[in-house]
Amino acid sequence: MRIRIIISCLVAVLLLSAPAALAQSETLETAPQPPSPAILVADDVYLDGSEQLVATGNVEALYNGRRLYASEVVYDRTQERLIIKGPIRIEEADGRFFVLANSAALDRDLNNGILRGARIVMDDQIQLAANEIARVNGRYNQLYKAAVTSCRVCETGRPPLWQIRARRVVHDQQERQLYFDDAQLRVLDTPILYLPRLRLPDPTLERATGFLVPSIRNSSLLGFGVRVPYFIKIGDNKDLTLTPYLATQTRTLEWRYRQAFANGNIEFNGAFSNDDVGPDENRAYVFANGTFQLPRDFVLRFDIEATSDDTYLLDYDFSQKDRLDSELEIERARRDEYIRGAITVFQSLRDGESNETLPTGVINAEYERRIPVNYSVGGEVRLGFEGHGHFRNSGLNIDGPDFDPFADGRDVARMTFSAEWHRAWTLPAGVLAEVELGLSADFFRIQDVGITSSSDASELTPEAAVQLRWPLLKTTQAGSTHIIEPVLQVAWVGGSNPFVPNDESTLIEFDEGNLFATSRFTAPDRRERGLSAAYGLSWTRYGVDGWQTSLAVGQVIRDELQVDPAGGTAFTNSSGLQDRYSDLLVAGQIKTDNGLTLTARGLFDDDLSTTKAEARASLINKVASIGATYIWLREDPAEDRPGNVSEWAFDANYRISKHWSGQADWRFDVASDETVSAGLGITYANECVDVTLSASRRFTSSTILEPTTDINLTVGLRGFTTKTRDKSYVRTCEN
Repeated sequence: MRIRIIISCLVAVLLLSAPAALAQSETLETAPQPPSPAILVADDVYLDGSEQLVATGNVEALYNGRRLYASEVVYDRTQERLIIKGPIRIEEADGRFFVLANSAALDRDLNNGILRGARIVMDDQIQLAANEIARVNGRYNQLYKAAVTSCRVCETGRPPLWQIRARRVVHDQQERQLYFDDAQLRVLDTPILYLPRLRLPDPTLERATGFLVPSIRNSSLLGFGVRVPYFIKIGDNKDLTLTPYLATQTRTLEWRYRQAFANGNIEFNGAFSNDDVGPDENRAYVFANGTFQLPRDFVLRFDIEATSDDTYLLDYDFSQKDRLDSELEIERARRDEYIRGAITVFQSLRDGESNETLPTGVINAEYERRIPVNYSVGGEVRLGFEGHGHFRNSGLNIDGPDFDPFADGRDVARMTFSAEWHRAWTLPAGVLAEVELGLSADFFRIQDVGITSSSDASELTPEAAVQLRWPLLKTTQAGSTHIIEPVLQVAWVGGSNPFVPNDESTLIEFDEGNLFATSRFTAPDRRERGLSAAYGLSWTRYGVDGWQTSLAVGQVIRDELQVDPAGGTAFTNSSGLQDRYSDLLVAGQIKTDNGLTLTARGLFDDDLSTTKAEARASLINKVASIGATYIWLREDPAEDRPGNVSEWAFDANYRISKHWSGQADWRFDVASDETVSAGLGITYANECVDVTLSASRRFTSSTILEPTTDINLTVGLRGFTTKTRDKSYVRTCEN
């Protein structure tokens, strides 16, 4: 039987005792605290004479959080030295750093000494092997004739995929830095780079100044180039990343600044380029965002987006946005109250759009309050306020389409006050009933109006609605659950739309979210008027096998057409709401237990012809993330769509094998029979390296854009620049 002897007091006296007593003049209050007692566990512990303590057999020692494992430990009290026989394992308190060795001679605190045939493993990532390691003051580890790698090293004699060989490596445990003298970067033991001096952070350090993963890019527009990011740690709460990008046709400096505060954070991204691509040699952009928690539950957010020209973001693949928005917002959301105020500035990058005549400046303010009614009438009252204003740089009062450079310059201000009462009941047979009564007041002020609108307008809008729902549930013998819910709503909205321009409700989406709304316009500058009814039926099935299926249909019926004050119908021809009987709304979804999801939604007119339709199929599991989307939009000049839109989009990421994965994306314009964009990439990853090769092509062209092709190569050495979070990529010595 193994005899385990725990001798805290003996080791504290013999092994780790203080070298001298305290001075007589030192008081008890000022005396330093004695070191924590050491714990020694072994199969056998005995005294060899009066000066040596010997522990043999499965030795474990613990002192100040540091743990030692060995086959034999001999402590010489006269020299205050430990002679240790291996195999040896020394673990630091945090568990992210340990040393392996064949033999060692160390002081009693394990802070100074020599370890032979040693290896250091940090964060289960980086391995440092050397013939000899010298420990100095418990802070420095000096390795001679060392090899450093994060690759799995097996006893087959084959070299690791990559390693850094150095005459000497110094590891500073306090600063968590590695310093190399006469370093060679080797790939499969072949030297490819020599550096007389090299400094790298060890993997236990989350943030450190230094180079990040470089990448090589070949662009048909910008030429062949290299991007080398450099990370600068300014403090524990802020950093700066500078990325020089040097290519045949450009000299670019990209940058990112981040800072965290006690109540929020900010991030700025931008770039400055001097290139030979366009008429302007100097080009730049900046994107910024931030969030701050303010007193009384308020949240402040800001977002800045600006660029020097219309094509800069696309040329350098910084962003695909063609309309930029910068916003300052303050918001508070509570259970019974919502407050929001925002100032937004838009910048259009689209060919043919003029920022002079588009509403580039927008102000919004919202307030809503929910008040429960405790009297016999019950329910709750909702009080609301909306303030909106948008402004154009143009001062022309000639009315016309927004994309016309000589169009109007009207500015609009609106205020809306509303009061609503809601009450719900549960009727016999489980029928759910809800009644809504409301009154809204809209006030408009328009400048530079032209002849198609009044300069001032106001309207009082009463409304009422009754809705009935009857949820029915059934569970089959097989365990599947079916829920069927028919819904019927009857609504009435009084008043008439004032003679003001339609600037806010230009694009209408008719779907399940607003099927039972009293008005499906997006803003109060237009409202649905008169008597209407909406009906719908939804069915949902939950299977015991993990399958989930749902289907919903609905339609809106009105007593009269919705007419715009300027003439014609208030809804566009592709909205699905332009007639007294709306298009039939059909939506469905299927989910399986293996990650497959099919979603579709469409609007169908009286002839069952498609007005709008979209479908999405996706498969997400451990090895694949694949999705395909189809969209169809009928032509509608009122929505600036002169022709039908029919487009396919495909994206995929597939784990081909343990170490290989592929990526692909593709967009195809069916209406014009042209490919819009396509991309293909392949990645090899294991525990020590991550290599990605990708190619992409943008086929679209215009007066300011031309087709481009990009090829990118990125190589990352895991352990220093990136961590191996996903252990499924780690190789084993068997394969």
